[in-house]
Amino acid sequence: MRREASAEMRGNNDSDYVEIGEIPSPKVKHARKVSVLPLVFLIFYEVSGGPFGVEDSVNAAGPLLALAGFLLFPIIWSIPEALITAEMGTMFPENGGYVVWVSSALGPFWGFQQGWMKWLSGVIDNALYPVLFLDYLKSGVPALGDGFPRVVTVLVLTFLLTYMNYRGLEIVGWVAVVLGVFSILPFFVMGFISIPKLKPERWFVMDIHDVDWNLYLNTLFWNLNYWDSVSTLAGEVEDPRGTLPKSLFYALLVVVLGYFIPLLSGTGAIPLNRDMWTDGYFSEVGRMIGGSWLTWWIQAAAALSNMGMFLAEMSSDSFQLLGMAERGMLPEIFAKRSRYGTPVIGIIFSASGVILLSWLSFQEIVAAENFLYCFGMILEFIAFVHLRISAPLVPRPYKIPIGTVGTILMCIPPTILICVVLAFSSFKVMAVSLVAVAIGLVLHPLLKHCEKRRLLRFSTSSYLPDIQSSRSENENLIN
Repeated sequence: MRREASAEMRGNNDSDYVEIGEIPSPKVKHARKVSVLPLVFLIFYEVSGGPFGVEDSVNAAGPLLALAGFLLFPIIWSIPEALITAEMGTMFPENGGYVVWVSSALGPFWGFQQGWMKWLSGVIDNALYPVLFLDYLKSGVPALGDGFPRVVTVLVLTFLLTYMNYRGLEIVGWVAVVLGVFSILPFFVMGFISIPKLKPERWFVMDIHDVDWNLYLNTLFWNLNYWDSVSTLAGEVEDPRGTLPKSLFYALLVVVLGYFIPLLSGTGAIPLNRDMWTDGYFSEVGRMIGGSWLTWWIQAAAALSNMGMFLAEMSSDSFQLLGMAERGMLPEIFAKRSRYGTPVIGIIFSASGVILLSWLSFQEIVAAENFLYCFGMILEFIAFVHLRISAPLVPRPYKIPIGTVGTILMCIPPTILICVVLAFSSFKVMAVSLVAVAIGLVLHPLLKHCEKRRLLRFSTSSYLPDIQSSRSENENLIN
């Protein structure tokens, strides 16, 4: 494809565009870029954070289906999503991430809807973590269980973690490494200690007539999605062409092993009591396998893991808003960076959403975010296949080694899974989620009206590739 300047874009007239797939211009260096190891643990916390919360899969379906789910679900869902993220993230190495993918394939209207649903889903998800952090501490500090002290602590904790995001993505990445190692290590220790106590027959317990499919599927889905979240950090990554695919691969291994080994040791080393397998039960499993010292370690790991998940999720959410502003989808104030290179307004908006939504219950949060996330993933799959067909010659530094038919076939199983998850949603969750979707449908034309009337200022960053022009060149070459 020819490398030549495109037509001018709003707000900047003095810079050439770069080709899709190129790294953005060096003139936009705001801070040190994120390397492989911090990115692996940022992905780990965006997707997982450890086995905290997987206990419900045993409660819902028993050991066999729980173990099978955390082996098969990554094949059906996680691997396709990670592969698509690697290809599209290196094709569009900028902070808009999946918003840019959908915009380039389906147009800016659907790109905005993608951004709205994914951002809202992420903020809903992040509202969990300060609350879960206190839930793990309230056994030692009963005053944190409810009332005014709990509310104040949630606000203070949200403020402190938000400030850490403000100080820079590199700091967040290395904090994620430290927290990740601390959170994973007790479960590998527990797995080693449990070996003499394992009874393999306990792994094969299943009663197909006593399965809570809604809880089972939502637990699997919630614990194994959000692989695409790292795409909104692609503009902050050191050499995204090589770093992004490599980091996704390593993170996939860490996540799957981080779920499977604790489940294997927990269900195989102690007698089964399905009713006990609820959130936080791994601390009791640790006590039965290793003693009180392991219980305290697991509880501390769980509490700190929630901090790691909060940091990673807020980074992804806030940089997504920055990326949308750089593409002219949001007012340019959202593209404002702090002296540390972080998106100030995006962080403030994301933190405000977390505080407003922190009153929701755990099950309502998981179900609502899954519902919105499913809609967003459908748009991603459509955009991925569409770009494979309509823009086959656009550079893809990493490309999944399958043809057009292969990409369609790869997207079919996760699409079916999405339909199943949506079908099991309660009426309340469905109604609330559809209202949220409707807000996005109204919000886009409202922002366009504000732009037309010059009530808000919008601009597109000059260092970003001109998607539509590049696609037109590609289509002309094909024709």
